[in-house]
Amino acid sequence: MESGPAIFAGTAFVLFGAALLLWTAVRLRLRAPVADGVSPVASAALSLLFAVASLGGGIWCLGYA
Repeated sequence: MESGPAIFAGTAFVLFGAALLLWTAVRLRLRAPVADGVSPVASAALSLLFAVASLGGGIWCLGYA
């Protein structure tokens, strides 16, 4: 009964993390800014950090589902 919300949250986190990781990779490959008005290195690093954290959180949620 409690695994339903964990599966939903895990799936949402994994999809968001994968989309953010893909979007950041495409922006970096095109040498386009990841965020306007911010250092390119800082914005890319934070975006990748949040993408990996979201993927990790999603995998953790799905592991306990």
